This record gives sequence, structure tokens and C-alpha cells, in this order.
Amino acid sequence: MAGNRIAGSLALTVHGTRGAVDLVVPPDATALDVASEYAAQLGLGHVPPLLTRLGEALGPQDRLSGHGLVSGDLLVVAEPAAVRRERRRSAVRPDEPAGPLSALVAALAAAQAVAAGWLAPHLAGPRHDLVVWLLILGAATGLVPAGRLAHRRAVVAPVFAAAAAYAIAWDPAPERLPSVLGVAALAAAVTAAMVRALDRGVEEALRVFIVAGSLVFVVTCGAALLGAPERVVWAVLLAAAVLAARVIPAQAVDVPDAYLVDLERLAVSAWSARAQAGRRGRTIVPVAAVAEVAARGARLLQAASVAVLVLVLLSAPLLLSAADLAVDRVGARIMVGLGGASLLFTARSYRYAWPRALLRAAGLWCLACLLVVLLPRVEGGLAVTLVCLAIVVALGVLAAAVATGRGWRSAWWAARADLAEAVAMAGTLSMLVVATGFFRSLWESRFGV
Repeated sequence: MAGNRIAGSLALTVHGTRGAVDLVVPPDATALDVASEYAAQLGLGHVPPLLTRLGEALGPQDRLSGHGLVSGDLLVVAEPAAVRRERRRSAVRPDEPAGPLSALVAALAAAQAVAAGWLAPHLAGPRHDLVVWLLILGAATGLVPAGRLAHRRAVVAPVFAAAAAYAIAWDPAPERLPSVLGVAALAAAVTAAMVRALDRGVEEALRVFIVAGSLVFVVTCGAALLGAPERVVWAVLLAAAVLAARVIPAQAVDVPDAYLVDLERLAVSAWSARAQAGRRGRTIVPVAAVAEVAARGARLLQAASVAVLVLVLLSAPLLLSAADLAVDRVGARIMVGLGGASLLFTARSYRYAWPRALLRAAGLWCLACLLVVLLPRVEGGLAVTLVCLAIVVALGVLAAAVATGRGWRSAWWAARADLAEAVAMAGTLSMLVVATGFFRSLWESRFGV
């Protein structure tokens, strides 16, 4: 319709809220033809009615020549009231999910909650109570499943609850720190369970909160009931974090039973089995369902990796400081070093960027804590030599990684990495006996030392 100008054609401008369109139409064109072209060029989902510049309504079958329109005239789009209301509603409250900026704000809010809970016990009187009540109020906002940021609030609410519980249960005695953290973890797990009952939109993250919080509570309070020293708590939590990093990927993908492939469907090739009906009327796995399973697994991996990082951030330095006897100290250092190496090797098998980065950060944190403990005991010249040697080795490993395609595309490198990962994890779990003091207790009871 908007082709070359011919004799007798009309050059019109159709103006509406979505913009103005210049059209060249024959004089016998109807208002429906012009409105359809306008909707097609602007991608509208409906054909709007038209008005003349004087406000005269044009019927769908009215011809333009019958209303005295000439070239240069203006037609106005009369948008229906329902469409205008929907546009205003979408402009005020868009339906698209919250973007990465809201995730950054939620992460900052969680970090501020942790800082407030950590500093609140050092405040006196009304200021302490005010901080606690603000943290409780922040946790309560996650129980409101409404608004664009409801999912973000749901994820942050357990962090606020844990910070409030820590501020309430805090005790200055160092031996009671595991119990205080256990109470905070229980508060986070209970809050996550309450939020999950109201909002299933972030079920994966809330499930991780429930499992991790319950595990920390059972370990810490169980050790307190049994009278075990605090190094037992930190060693068990570090071993659990290292083991979870390896086990979680096997649990991340949960395929619904209705989509499981039976023996009859195994004869169907992959490309022909997508979103097609079976031979007996059964539905094969649709593509959307496969994408949803993959997205759910990615969210679970990300949440679990955050939990592993938090456990390692707490347990690694506390284990090194709690192991005060000679044999226990050696076991704790070996366990932290091998645990960091195991996390670094495990991260290579993750194909999702954020979980892989979080696991690598956890592994590097373990090695950094070990270096902080070991370097002060080394003489100055030897320490500088060790640091230079570590830098040279790191550069060599980086060059080898780049040469082999990020390090693990080669089958030879992958096999060696699998072996190193298995050895590091086995060593971490075996050092659990030494780091907790169980081996020393057996030695003393056997030889009466």
C-alpha cells in the first residue's frame, strides 16, 4: 500500500500514541485498509479505529474519497479505552521479572544484614534492641508474596532472620560460638520454610536454606549436647561443604516422572522425539519442559554453591584456630589445604559460570587461610622464596591451561584432574579423624600417654 506514488493516490499521515506513519494509498481505499497497514507497520496486536482531524469517526468500510480526504490530510488513531488502561498498567507495573540490578540490591541487603547482626551484640541498651527489631522486620517482609521483588525478598528474608537470631543468642564465651551459629542457622531454616509455604517462585534457594540450616543446627547443637570441642564442629562442616560440592550436581536435575523415557521411546531418535505425540497418543517431552528442568537445576546449583562458600568461609579459619594441639593442628592444616584443592578441582566440572566461580572462591579461601597460618612460621628469606616459587608455578599452570583449552578439554588433562580430585577429596575426609582429635584420643587411650 505504501508503494510508489501514482496519479490520484493520497498521501496521508496516520498519528497515534505509538507513533506516526506516512502512507500512500489509493483514493478508493477503506479505513480498514489504512488501519490494518498502520497496525502492521507498528506491530500492533489489534486494528484500531480511525478518526479524521475534525474528530469524525471512520467506519471500517468507509472509503477515504467519500469523506473528502486529500493528500496531506491527517488521520488520528482512536485507541480503545481497554488498551490504554492496559498500557498504563504495564508502564507502572511491568510484568517482566526483576533484573540483575535488583539481584545486586538484594545481595547488598543481605550483606548489610550480616554486618548488622555481627555488630549488634557490641551495642548496648536500646540501640541493640532497635537493630534486632529492624532485622526481624526485614525478615517479615519476605513473608509478603506480592510485588515484582517478592522473590528477591523471599531469598533475603532467611538471612535477616539468621542475623537477628545471632544478635539475640550471642555469647562472649568462644566455646559457645558453634551453638550461637546453630541457633542462627535454625532461624534461617525456619524462616525459609515459612516463606516457601507462601511462595514457590524461589523454591530452589529456599530448599538450600532449609537443608543447610538444618545441617548446621544438628551438627553444632549435637556437638554441644555430646560435649565435643568446637574443632569437631568446624571440621565436620568443612568436610560436608567439600562433599556437597561434588554430590549436588547429581541431585540438581529432577525430571518429572511423566517425562521419563521408557524402553519403547528409546527407539525414537532425539530430533524426532521433541514435542511430538507418541505412537499410542502419549506426549513426548516438550522442549519447554526440558528448558524448565535445566533452569531449575541451574538455580539449585547456584544456591547450593553459595551455601558451600558460606560454610567454607566460616569453617576453614575457625578450624585452623581451634586446633591447638600438635597432632590436631597438623590434621587441620592438611584438611584445609586438601579441601581447598578439592573445591578447585570440583569447580572445573561445573558448566554454569556463577557456581563455578563461587566454588573457586571457596577453594582459594581455604588456601589463603592456610598460607596466613604457615607463612608467619617461616623465616623471612624462605617466605619470600616460597611466594616467588608459588607465583612461578601459578604462571606455569595458567600457561598450560590456556594451551590445552581452559585446562580440561584434553582427555589426558581431564583424567589427571579426576585422579587429583579423588585424591584430594579422600584426603580431606580422612583428615577429619585427625583434625577432630579422634586419632589423638585413640592414641592416648591405647598407649596411656
